[in-house]
Amino acid sequence: MDTLKADHGFFFSGDGMEVEEKLLIGDYRILQDTALYRFTSDAVLLARFLRAKRGERVADFCSGSGIVGLHFYAENTGVEHVTLFEMQTALAKMSARTVALNGLEDVFTVENVRVQDIPARYVEAFSLILCNPPYERGGFENADAGKALCRKELSLTLEELCAAAARCLKFGGRFALVHRADRLAEVIYTLHAHGLETKKVAPVAGKTGAKPYAVLVAAVKGGKPGCDLLPALSNERRKQ
Repeated sequence: MDTLKADHGFFFSGDGMEVEEKLLIGDYRILQDTALYRFTSDAVLLARFLRAKRGERVADFCSGSGIVGLHFYAENTGVEHVTLFEMQTALAKMSARTVALNGLEDVFTVENVRVQDIPARYVEAFSLILCNPPYERGGFENADAGKALCRKELSLTLEELCAAAARCLKFGGRFALVHRADRLAEVIYTLHAHGLETKKVAPVAGKTGAKPYAVLVAAVKGGKPGCDLLPALSNERRKQ
């Protein structure tokens, strides 16, 4: 595992070019690469799903460009620290440059590591974990290998994700993720099997009145049974 600092000289990845984009929150900016996986509106919805508590120590699993962790930090007061965990080196390095671009080196850490391999120093370290995981089944097919790793369960299964979240959360800590709507039952069951009790579910549709394609789910480590089913969200106004 590598803890990354900004490498300001790296601006190209394969055939792509790194671009700076406004986060549309204050003066925050984010870097994306035209050849790498670019975040979608699902990540923004996840970042807005929960509010921070005072002294929150946040982890962003499968962080990609760092959008979820950065967006959550930008919209919430009370966040003490954010740690981004990303297995793909190019994305993790780009996240470190985004952190430096925003002058957030004192409150953000970037770890280049698989979620399954997060070291022991992070056991029960976080009060909140956010994750936009790869949630499609299937192989690479015609997809770019790096983008396929972000979309498909090739390197991280739902079981492994929930196990890692339970391991890294403090008792009473929260875990929020976005997943496929048709896998909701599996998500709730797997969370429960790892001591994470589902407390909130919000369906996500492409437009108002459409069939949900995704769900936002929030669970609490050691929580009591009882779940709120929230009104469906539409991302039609948030699409990139």
